Amino acid sequence: MTDQFGQEQAIRKLAPGKLVIASHNAGKVREIAALLGPYGIEPISAASLDLPEPEETGTTFIANAELKALQAADLSGLPALADDSGLCVEALGGDPGLFSARWAGETKDFTLAMQKVWDGVTAKGPDAGHDAHFICALALAWPDGHVEAFEGRVDGTLVWPPRGANGFGYDAMFQPLGFDISFGEMDPDAKHAMSHRADAFRKLVAAVI
Repeated sequence: MTDQFGQEQAIRKLAPGKLVIASHNAGKVREIAALLGPYGIEPISAASLDLPEPEETGTTFIANAELKALQAADLSGLPALADDSGLCVEALGGDPGLFSARWAGETKDFTLAMQKVWDGVTAKGPDAGHDAHFICALALAWPDGHVEAFEGRVDGTLVWPPRGANGFGYDAMFQPLGFDISFGEMDPDAKHAMSHRADAFRKLVAAVI
């Protein structure tokens, strides 16, 4: 990364120990904790610390991840890792994208959100493609305000009706390229090996751990 004067800064390394997972999404916390397992990191959820959820005012996935990580690190006094991710559907111009969680409403009803996505695609007519991708931005922040950020992606197609009870969010309607099952049908370990979150996490591990 570069500093305010455009000079290259060394990537900061993350020491083993406690790390706040700046998310109130139990599925995300579970996936990130599993990815952190081999590295001597002790994940602590933001919910268990009663940390508030900041308003996501960023205009990119990385900006939202950074603001969540920075707030959690500041309030907890510990390093914090935040994720901002979403489903981007080509036929919908990239929606729901940054608003993927908001499409599920106050009750976080992703059955409703998936229906909304599918209704939007079918409303485009029979020639609308089903191409989609997931993006995941991971931001790692320290209490002094230092932050490192990484982004991952996985491409695939939409399927309907949703398939499988594994995963969370839009997983049941997303089939990654090269596979004939959805993320919702996939064994969690298999998903962890190739998902957008895994892609971003590999970059984070290579840089900071």
